[in-house]
Amino acid sequence: MIVEAAGRLFFGSGFARVSMDDLARELGMSKKTIYRHFPDKRSLLAAMLDRQFAAVERTLVAATEDAAGQPFAVRVQRFLIAAGSELGRIGAPQLATGRGDAMLRQYVEQRVDAVVYQRLDELFREGHQQGLLPAPPELLSEITRGALERLLMSELPRDLDWTAADLLRATVDTVLYGAIRPTGRGIDDEHPRAVIPTARDDDQEAGP
Repeated sequence: MIVEAAGRLFFGSGFARVSMDDLARELGMSKKTIYRHFPDKRSLLAAMLDRQFAAVERTLVAATEDAAGQPFAVRVQRFLIAAGSELGRIGAPQLATGRGDAMLRQYVEQRVDAVVYQRLDELFREGHQQGLLPAPPELLSEITRGALERLLMSELPRDLDWTAADLLRATVDTVLYGAIRPTGRGIDDEHPRAVIPTARDDDQEAGP
């Protein structure tokens, strides 16, 4: 009950703006009762985030299972849309990059990495092993991580009048297939393989 109430207040007003007095009033109990279960506000926040990330994990597992057997691009799309929706719901990017408790930021970053990005890495490695992704999966993971986190904190959905899901679909399309291709080709069409540069040979490089 305490964790649930804390989640409502923290997400509604912001962690920094909510005091233990506010929480006690919300619950109709004394601070002493709350402190018997949680020694401080940070431990309560950690418990609340553990609960939230458990819900995120269940959603991502369900999205992965629902997309099983679908084309690779569809599987990536559905995973990222589910991840973006869940991370946005709990305000993870803001918690991980905002000011305040350094330990809290580190905790959120670790949980996002374990729950979301390690699964994304596995998905890209699988696509690479199947010959679907000529680019290194590590590169695709870094690009997609940056795009996802940036979109969640961006005004771009409002500026373009697109939904977050539309932007995430476009992100997957661009990351997997490139921004430049003949007009009218979509995600389910055949796409040319990306040209991956070979290691540079300084001895054979032409001068400026």
